Formats: sequence, C-alpha cells, structure tokens
Amino acid sequence: MHPTEEAAVTTRVIGLISGTSVDGIDAVLVDISGRELDLKIELIAGAIYPYPAELRERILAVGAGIAISMAELAEIDDAIAIVFAQAAQNIQIGHQPATLIGSHGQTVYHRPPTDREMGNKTTPYSPLGYSLQLGRGALIAHLTGITTVSNFRVADIAIGGHGAPLVPRVDAYLLSHPEEGRCIQNIGGIGNVAYIPPRYGDWLSKIRAWDTGPGNSLLDLAVEHLSAGAKTYDEDGNWAASGTPCQPLVEQWLNQDYFHLPPPKSTGRELFGVAYLHQCLKDAQAYQLNAADVLATLTELTAASIVHSYRTFLPEMPQRVLLCGGGSRNLYLKQRLQLLLTSIPVWTTDKVGLSADFKEAIAFAVLAYWRNLGIPGNLPTATGAPQEVLLGEIFQH
Repeated sequence: MHPTEEAAVTTRVIGLISGTSVDGIDAVLVDISGRELDLKIELIAGAIYPYPAELRERILAVGAGIAISMAELAEIDDAIAIVFAQAAQNIQIGHQPATLIGSHGQTVYHRPPTDREMGNKTTPYSPLGYSLQLGRGALIAHLTGITTVSNFRVADIAIGGHGAPLVPRVDAYLLSHPEEGRCIQNIGGIGNVAYIPPRYGDWLSKIRAWDTGPGNSLLDLAVEHLSAGAKTYDEDGNWAASGTPCQPLVEQWLNQDYFHLPPPKSTGRELFGVAYLHQCLKDAQAYQLNAADVLATLTELTAASIVHSYRTFLPEMPQRVLLCGGGSRNLYLKQRLQLLLTSIPVWTTDKVGLSADFKEAIAFAVLAYWRNLGIPGNLPTATGAPQEVLLGEIFQH
C-alpha cells in the first residue's frame, strides 16, 4: 500500500501513561489519521484509573530509592502491566475496540546522560542516560489481545539523548501556529516545556524542549506531609492560595544547579523528590511559615522556575503559553504563572481543541501510531539525540 493511502486510514489507538505524581493511569481511546502536519486526532474517551493504594505506595517507595530485590521489582513490573491492561480494557467499554496500544508505563528511575561539561572525566560508567519504565508491553499485549508499543525512551537514550521530553514532536504537529510562537507547558509531577516557533521556514529545527523542574511532585508530597496523609493533592490550589509565598526562599531555591543547566536536560523524582522536600521544609523553618505559606512558596517555586527557564533559555519569549497536565487544573498555580508572565496569555490546551487532562496519554497513542507507520518520534533538539529514531518496541498479541 502506498504510504499516503495508508495514512488516510483511521486507526483506533489506546494511549496509557502514569506520570511521576503516580496519581493513576491516564487512558485515552483515540482515532488517529494522517502522518505529520496532516495529523488528526479525535478523542473518543478519556479516564483516569487510580492505582490500588498498596501498589501506589510501592511505586512511590521505589521511586524514592528504597532498596528492593529483583524478585520484588519483577512483582511490581507485573502488577503495573496488569492494571495498565485493565485500564486499556475498561476505556474501550461501549466503543468499537482499538487495534493498537501505546503504553508509556510508569517511570521509577531516570538518570540523564553525563553532563556535556563532565564528558572528559574518567569514569568506569557509561556516559549514556538510563530510564526505567515498568509495566511490560509484552504482558499488556497478551492480556488485552492488542498489539502494544512500549519502552519508548530507550532508543533515544541509546544514541546519547535524554529520552525526554518525547512529546514535543506531537505538540509540533498538533499545537503549532503559522504566525504565533507558543510554549506548551506540561505540569505533571515534573514540568516540561516545548517552545514551538511560528510554523514557517525551518521551524522544526528551531523547536526547543526540556524539563523545567518540579511540577506537582513537591506540592503533592508536601500536601500529604502537612495534612498527615489526609490529603494527596491541593484541589484547585485552594490551600496554597490561603497562604503567602516567601520570596527570599523562592530565590534561594532557584539557585539550585538544575535550574541553571542549559538544555537539553531532564529530571525526575530522583532530584525533586522526598529528600528535596525535606530540605525545603528545613529551609522554611527559618521563616516560621505556616502550612499554607509553605504550600504557597512551593507553588511559587514551580511557577517561578518555569518563567526563569523561559527567560534564561528561550531564543525569545512566546506569544502564548498553553498549559496541560494535572497542574493546569491548579487555579492558584495558573494565576501565579500568569502574574509572572505579565502580558503573555496563559491558556490551557483545551482552548485550542486538545484535552489538557489527557494530552500526554494522547501523545503516547500518537507515538505508537508513528512507530507502526515507521515514522520517527523523537525530536533531536528536544532530547539532545544526534538524530531522529523510531521510538518504542512492538509486542504482537
């Protein structure tokens, strides 16, 4: 079949992802057609399926660096694959079935490649990055009877990239504008940005993307700590909104090395996790902040680190910011971002026709679709890889 004829066919795909916040599995059922600039997405269904409480605790513990045996790791890998497969089955109920699954899995460890400036140090270890996503695709394919693409990050990492962020190429084709430079800002557990210049000339080569720093990870950990486990997140940012940010503390935290490292760069809970939160809480003691003030200050760090990132590393400021991910629902965080960005409009991707809640899951459905068509999924200017590669391993049912 001729490629253009193949691309004209609509494929029903399931996208699955659980982010660094470990809130649960974001699942979408989408119809996809086209290839790149003619890419078309129709969201048929979207849902979030929470992890069983015990499994969530085990995942968070592994992400925090607790020592476990290989047998325990295998158990968790299987358990995640099983709940991902259940999510894939549930999202199809009442709809025509999918023929393809794109499963990002659950990241439990991410190590960026050795910093470029450290590349000439003698080390017995590989300078390549490493990223581990649990929830094996072979088991999902077997349990669902649907061809599954997973393990998306390893091909980019193997040639020297960060394996992250992987969504910018999808953003480029779904959210670019002919005349307007845009920042697509995902705020999951970790924040990441894709700067997409106006769509003319050699625009694809000018896209820049990187992890901006903490998104919801510190906020969720802080809420759980400050509420003694009664809450897991700050709904609408209401708790933080009742406090006052401590600006000297935000300035102190922004001195952290990661914020000053030039892109491409990536991070995770290994840096912005439990130990980092405890250091933040320790720093806050000197200012005698109450719980709401602490949350307001951590929220300000997320907002300020995003804006600092734009001002430091973008070739020019965007004409519009489009938010997505769980943090886009945090009204207080959105207000703080808008205040810091002054006249640059801060919208959610919903306003331009792409679900802010499910954009990441949609992206991995697209990446699986591209893998099936033999279209590269990474963007070297985003991941730091030297070339485009096919992303994901295909597991037939």
